[in-house]
Amino acid sequence: MAGNDESGRPLTAPVVLGEDLSRLSEHELAERLALLQAEVLRVTTERDARGGVRAAADAVFRK
Repeated sequence: MAGNDESGRPLTAPVVLGEDLSRLSEHELAERLALLQAEVLRVTTERDARGGVRAAADAVFRK
């Protein structure tokens, strides 16, 4: 993933949903896609973890 430059700023600009992609290079598009895929995985993992917690809570309160 992206690091920081000498000033501490991220090397990769944040992803803005709906942003015009026509100005990005092929390399920038590939990098953006990798960042988005990593974020989807992170969100999916968190959602799935919460589903397990909810199932456990439902089991306790149904008794």
